[in-house]
Amino acid sequence: MGSPIGLHRVLAPAGVLPQAADVLDASPVIADDEVRVRVERLNLDAASYRQLAGEHGGDGDRIRAAVAGIIAARGKMHNPVTGSGGMLIGTVEEAGPASPLGLAAGDRVATLVSLTLTPLAVSDGLRRWDGLGEQVPCDGHAILFARSVAAVLPGDLDPRLALAVLDVCGAPALVARELRRVPAPARVLVLGAAGKSGSLALAAARQAGADTVGVVRDGRERDLLAGTGLAGAVVVADARDAVGLAAAVGEPAALTVVCVDVPGCEHAAILATAAGGTVVFFSMATSFPAAALGAEGLAADVTMLIGNGFVPGHAAYALDLLRSDSGVRRLFSGRLAPGLADWAP
Repeated sequence: MGSPIGLHRVLAPAGVLPQAADVLDASPVIADDEVRVRVERLNLDAASYRQLAGEHGGDGDRIRAAVAGIIAARGKMHNPVTGSGGMLIGTVEEAGPASPLGLAAGDRVATLVSLTLTPLAVSDGLRRWDGLGEQVPCDGHAILFARSVAAVLPGDLDPRLALAVLDVCGAPALVARELRRVPAPARVLVLGAAGKSGSLALAAARQAGADTVGVVRDGRERDLLAGTGLAGAVVVADARDAVGLAAAVGEPAALTVVCVDVPGCEHAAILATAAGGTVVFFSMATSFPAAALGAEGLAADVTMLIGNGFVPGHAAYALDLLRSDSGVRRLFSGRLAPGLADWAP
């Protein structure tokens, strides 16, 4: 039996949890309560990919080499700059007899825990990936612990769509849960509204009957989001400009959701939120000291939540939003491949 939280896989430094470790043991030999997955595709989180693309000037070969190097050195995909990773899909090769995950050999699954704590090894050098997008086709294996979370991929969805949705499935579930605590109709503001987590957050808010406002960075994203009907109003603004964004959105929001993948948006989110309201930071680019000290400096009585990516039932809820909401489908399909643009359940 291994440690249910993966302590036996930590190589350095000793005594920390796998997410905080510098190096994990990605050996394919599993303990009785572990599961080994044959990996077919990684999904890098947006903040990590943006950082890598910026550091390497958008050069796909250099980005690919950087990701392969991180995995080889750390035994996991854990960007040392952003501290984030992503998730993966693959097929279960072997499930230990004491694994509580309910998975069996042959199941196609998506991991719902971060790659920053998932032992991972790749055997193909990522050669099928051009380095120019967040989804990374590859061959390798990953290890799931007894307390890992995984979902069997639905048969009615293209795996690329399912992977993209499951990567951010915590966002809409958390928005839906928070809106159950807010008197209706609530005003919901989403920063980074044309992205994956942002569009799903809007869909969840709209489903709950909220007054939705989506903030995007440019005219192209404005037109893209406006065509989906997800937002009652679409605002073009720089989410790093606190005063400018607050003026652009007007009435403060009861719930603000931060889904941007660049740093420096904490103060804008706080200033655009009503007294007594809530800000959900669902972005790995967030500086939590900046958020805490910014709220204090603005004398802002707001509750600030870290979107940790896990809410019970989050995977099924997000996939149902994709199936039922044509606006979400168009955004996700267009983001992944033109050939998926007309997909419908």
